[in-house]
Amino acid sequence: MSTHTSLLPSVVQVVGKRYHQLEVPVRGGDLRVGVWEPEDDGPAPTVLAVHGITASHVSWAELARQLPGVRLVAPDLRGRGGSRDLPGPYGMPTHADDVAAVLRHLGAEDVVVAGHSMGGFVSLVLADRHPELVSSLVLVDGGMPLVPPPGVAPEDMAGLVLGPAAERLRMTFPSREAYREFWGNHPAIGPGWSDLTTAYVDYDLVGTEPELRPATRVDALEEDIRELVDGESVRHALDHLRHPATWLLAPRGLMDEVPPLYPDAARELWTGRYPALRMVAVDDVNHYTIVMLEEGAAQVRPHLVEALGATAGGR
Repeated sequence: MSTHTSLLPSVVQVVGKRYHQLEVPVRGGDLRVGVWEPEDDGPAPTVLAVHGITASHVSWAELARQLPGVRLVAPDLRGRGGSRDLPGPYGMPTHADDVAAVLRHLGAEDVVVAGHSMGGFVSLVLADRHPELVSSLVLVDGGMPLVPPPGVAPEDMAGLVLGPAAERLRMTFPSREAYREFWGNHPAIGPGWSDLTTAYVDYDLVGTEPELRPATRVDALEEDIRELVDGESVRHALDHLRHPATWLLAPRGLMDEVPPLYPDAARELWTGRYPALRMVAVDDVNHYTIVMLEEGAAQVRPHLVEALGATAGGR
């Protein structure tokens, strides 16, 4: 496994939690997993948190801070972060099986699963392929297939939405400071920069100066991206959905723009097709800040607390 250019800043050690990393054996090597758990040694409920297509487990640090009595388990998906050197093939079934291996490694089952962006797709497929491991789903601005606007072919949709992210993965940066500056100028993230944003950005680098590059592999992005539009495993999971699912939606997109990733037409399509899906609009956030900043995580948190309560009540 490759080593990142720097250790995670101590800020990831959120108040009231112990943070550590572990390695879980999966096909081709070890999957890196970040864990935040209460400092006391008593039993704690588990939330499995699955990050987006070019992100890492550190994107969940703010939510970990807001769930003091919860063990939050967040893998780096294959081809990303500390798991970047795991081999392909990638795809939603592979990611689902990888995170299932994490839960089995920890002896966890019947857990609440939160998935952000592509992590929502992974979460749905996890629940379909390994239903005994999941109690309920909280899909955060992801999970439902992306709907091409008029005149855009399905094969062009993913590139249209994620083009800037793909361009970033092909860039190199002379220093950590240069990468922080790049993200500081990002319209969706820069204006709300926090201490945990610094941790997230610093973790997302591999290589050595002056040839630092983002940790996500381009081939992993390219293989996974099409499944966000018409992936067979995702459609199968939705058509056979058997767990309670909440779909949280941001009003602005990946570049802080309107329309968001899921405009009104997409919301109406998927809630009409899957009436058991509970849709909730989140206020004044974009695709990133819905999980990465305090005001977004504060609106996601109650849905996870509710799901944890329902799980405990059913035992």
